[in-house]
Amino acid sequence: MSARKLVKTAYRGLLIAFFALVTAHVTLDLGHPVWWDFLPLLLAHVVLVVANRWGGAPDSPRAAREPVEVEPPVTGRWIALNSPADHTPSHHTHAYGQTFAIDVVAEPEPGSRPAFRALWPMARRNGDFPAYGAPLHAVGDATVVRATDRARDHLSRGSLPALAYLMLLEANVRDLFGAGRIIGNHVILDLGDGAYALYAHLRRGSLTVGEGDRVRAGQVIAQVGNSGNSTEPHLHFQLMDGPDPDTARGIPFTWRGTGVPRNNEVFEVPAQRAGARA
Repeated sequence: MSARKLVKTAYRGLLIAFFALVTAHVTLDLGHPVWWDFLPLLLAHVVLVVANRWGGAPDSPRAAREPVEVEPPVTGRWIALNSPADHTPSHHTHAYGQTFAIDVVAEPEPGSRPAFRALWPMARRNGDFPAYGAPLHAVGDATVVRATDRARDHLSRGSLPALAYLMLLEANVRDLFGAGRIIGNHVILDLGDGAYALYAHLRRGSLTVGEGDRVRAGQVIAQVGNSGNSTEPHLHFQLMDGPDPDTARGIPFTWRGTGVPRNNEVFEVPAQRAGARA
């Protein structure tokens, strides 16, 4: 077993132990202190932190690599979040090849995207967000190696209670079942030269391509959704060195004509650019 698989197996095993202890404590009225139940959860996160900070961490990139230039996956006016232009790993973990990942949310007009609320409304319908249903384009000529869009699109997690639920419970449960539950509906493109593009959190039933299909740069391949470990409809995009997010390592990217927008930076991509080669 590789070091990467070993770390992930230990992490998921500790999470399972945590949920088993909590369930046993509630149903069997065990006599030990409640805080004991949380020891496996603490150890699980220690495993990740140590692995990510340790030299040669299991999920860290193998070697420095020049950014791969690809076409932007979206058109219109967007805002960047969790950008690798500000820090890496951009999502505070190398897991699932996310070292250089970026999130983008649509905001066609200033203020058109619902703001995060402290308490109410705790959640919103996906249709309230302009990103939901937005077309996603192939970032290069490629072969589809993975494509799935059967997971449901859940409500947003746009308040403190909903975010706490996501971070403390939902995300950990999803992680138990592997990368697919985290990234939700997704498509992975083989761009050649050892680079693979991952589009995550897609809309259920929106894929226009299937595994084995050849696609051209600019071709519409899916729509933005809110599936998997997602707080609101958005695109999570990354390049990685293999087709399996559970073992792949991240590769830096740059979008042709756009670069890598920084956190909270507004950027616009003309529609004609994506459609030029579709």
